[in-house]
Amino acid sequence: VQLQAFGGGLVQARGSLRLSCAASGSPFNDYWTMGWFRQAPGKEREFVAAVNWGSGSTIYADSVKGRFSISRDNDKNAMYLQMNSLRPEDTAIYYCAAKRSTTVLGRTATWYNIWGQGTQVTVSS
Repeated sequence: VQLQAFGGGLVQARGSLRLSCAASGSPFNDYWTMGWFRQAPGKEREFVAAVNWGSGSTIYADSVKGRFSISRDNDKNAMYLQMNSLRPEDTAIYYCAAKRSTTVLGRTATWYNIWGQGTQVTVSS
């Protein structure tokens, strides 16, 4: 499976963006967990949100809860991150990630073993 993230860009504070993560190769099934991470300059990669493909269960970082929403589309084999009420501190490169053969929702980057390239999100004040 290969992942490709896109949809980033420049947006003003309080604006919205929708990131997409397209997958090629084997289709996802119930035993996949997908996640979004972000990395700002000089900082470690941090967890944003995750979804289990089969159940649709989700978890979020406290910093984005209530503003971001993760979802998946079985037909398109794709995952999304709807980001609303964006803040300058949300500025980062956003990465999508996946782990197969699990129903666990992971929060640590090292737990995921498939990564896409990042897409830059810049929020101006």
